Amino acid sequence: MIYLDYLSTTPCDPAVVKAMLPWFGEDFGNPHSVHGPGRKAAEAVERARESVAGLLGVEAREIVFTSGATEANNLAIKGAARHLVRLGDPRRRIITVATEHKCVLESVRALASEGFEAVVLGVDADGRVDPEILREALKVPTLFVSIMAANNETGVLQDIPQLAALVKAAGALMHVDLAQMAGKMPVSLRDVDLASVSAHKMYGPKGIGALYVRRRPRVRLEALFSGGGQERGFRSGTLPTPLVVGFGVAAELAVANMADEAVRLGLLRDDLWVQLQNGLPGIALNGAGAPRLAGALNVCLPEGLRALDVLEACPDVAASTGSACTAAEIAPSYVLTAMGLSAQKASQCLRLSVGRSTSKADIDRAAELLIAAARTCQPN
Repeated sequence: MIYLDYLSTTPCDPAVVKAMLPWFGEDFGNPHSVHGPGRKAAEAVERARESVAGLLGVEAREIVFTSGATEANNLAIKGAARHLVRLGDPRRRIITVATEHKCVLESVRALASEGFEAVVLGVDADGRVDPEILREALKVPTLFVSIMAANNETGVLQDIPQLAALVKAAGALMHVDLAQMAGKMPVSLRDVDLASVSAHKMYGPKGIGALYVRRRPRVRLEALFSGGGQERGFRSGTLPTPLVVGFGVAAELAVANMADEAVRLGLLRDDLWVQLQNGLPGIALNGAGAPRLAGALNVCLPEGLRALDVLEACPDVAASTGSACTAAEIAPSYVLTAMGLSAQKASQCLRLSVGRSTSKADIDRAAELLIAAARTCQPN
């Protein structure tokens, strides 16, 4: 099996697995306990917190561990909005973008049912937000803005420094979903108040993520659920020490290898694209005019081909389609339709992404298999 779905999830790096193993057995103490085993676990948690903070260029005490980016996004959006309103803030406008992850869009929609005004901005044909459209939307007093740094389907990058500066000038809070970018590219959190990250997108374990919560000027949140008040009261619950440790090691590996890895993945991604172009005339690249993550490739197959059919005819390549499966019903990708593709075109799209374990031989073989499968599926 050739794995080309690294935007979906990544395997744990062997160094991450090795670091986690002792904390499942011999070092099992609760990091919130005051005895020796608990203190040892707490020290490991704090070392990991420092590593994640180092990846983001922030203070360790600004990192709140969560179960993943979905929880972090929910906590940032709902927690900040509800807290400000409880303090008497009259603003109700919340701005996001049509191509955001579902957990962001659904969080904003949930707030709309509580009386907030949800504003969902469109994107251009490459999937990017027009700063002038955001500037116009911010003319109405705005409470909160959430924009992802790198799209999970296309890899397209938003200009977060420029957009965040506009949000800051308008006096609103700025949240960034960094799930796809963190660990793959350097990030700048200047003018950003809240940012979400996920370990399993960067060769760490599933089930752990974090929310950056700016300390100065301080950002406050209303917790999503009640409990013992761990994580500065933002996120109650016993921290999973093995997962936190793994997250920390994944962050350290990312810092050490990010620059070289981005160059290598970009070359592999471009090689795959060239081979697909040569073998499948009429194939198109989604987001071609925008900067993208080094390992991301979202393509629209030639007319007459459905991406799902091609993948089914190519079982030795693990990739995903440009469609989202909801309630057992295949629907066109809302990300691609927001970029202007028709439902028909969206059904022709493949999401391919390379990663740390991808080799040149994998690229050559995957291109060969995908081209052969597409030719098999082409109508006569």
